[in-house]
Amino acid sequence: MIVIIGSINMDLVLRVPRMPLPGETITGGRFRTIPGGKGANQAVACARLSEDNVKVAMVACLGDDAFGAELRTALRQDGVDDTHIATIPDTASGIASILVDDNGQNSIVLAPGANAALSPDHVDAARSLIEQARIVVLQLESPLPTVLHAVRLARELGKTVVLNPAPAQALPTALLAHIDYLVPNEIEAAMLAGTAAGVGEEELAAIVAGLRANGSSKVLITLGDKGVYAALTSEAEAEAGAAGLHFPAQAVKAVDTTAAGDTFIGGFVAALAGGRSEADAIAFGQRAAALSVVREGAQTSIPHRRELEH
Repeated sequence: MIVIIGSINMDLVLRVPRMPLPGETITGGRFRTIPGGKGANQAVACARLSEDNVKVAMVACLGDDAFGAELRTALRQDGVDDTHIATIPDTASGIASILVDDNGQNSIVLAPGANAALSPDHVDAARSLIEQARIVVLQLESPLPTVLHAVRLARELGKTVVLNPAPAQALPTALLAHIDYLVPNEIEAAMLAGTAAGVGEEELAAIVAGLRANGSSKVLITLGDKGVYAALTSEAEAEAGAAGLHFPAQAVKAVDTTAAGDTFIGGFVAALAGGRSEADAIAFGQRAAALSVVREGAQTSIPHRRELEH
């Protein structure tokens, strides 16, 4: 089983020819409401990309509004166990306001809503569920004390812990030291490492060194159309000269990059849970992400496993 602890949002997506300048009003194109949220996106990606015998469940919070009901239904339709998704009374569900330009790049503003109510008590209530998991996946769209509590519990129970440190924020060393796979993009990685951002080999090696100095072990830095930089060796092996590996991205014409990173994580985790090697899991996640960016939306863009098997 894979357990995702995190956020659920309704994405309010507006196509624009370009991003507006400060104070500028421009005319947009099509508007859509699409289920999203980093936690839910990763749960859906895991569910769609896992083998049939791997179950997926979420620990999360929704509001008692129409969006909440719609978001819960969407997760159930993808086979995600919603037993530990709480409904918070008199609270709006989380939303994300997303602008997507003609180059497929996006700009996102979050209103956390019920996601802010996810507490350590919700995590403790799901202890029996987490005990069944092989992998526990977290992000940072939930309150940081809850993320810290969930990581400690998962480690106590001997689970593999995957953290997507997004949105970017400072994290305590004690948290990073308990993560099996840290999966940031280059901006998030540089912020956590306290180094300059960059996608050259030297810059990425410096970022990984900074992350390891802060307690991280295995690191996958997603680089968009430049692929993934993976540092999977131990610190001792790294000091002996073992370098990170660069996995180039598949060349595609991006339509919308929303949820590409979440799709990669879902594919990577699904493949790990299915017994694949780390390298094979990275490649599988990349194939899924490449397919997602040629489609619009968050969960609407995430492929199914059968689409990658042909």
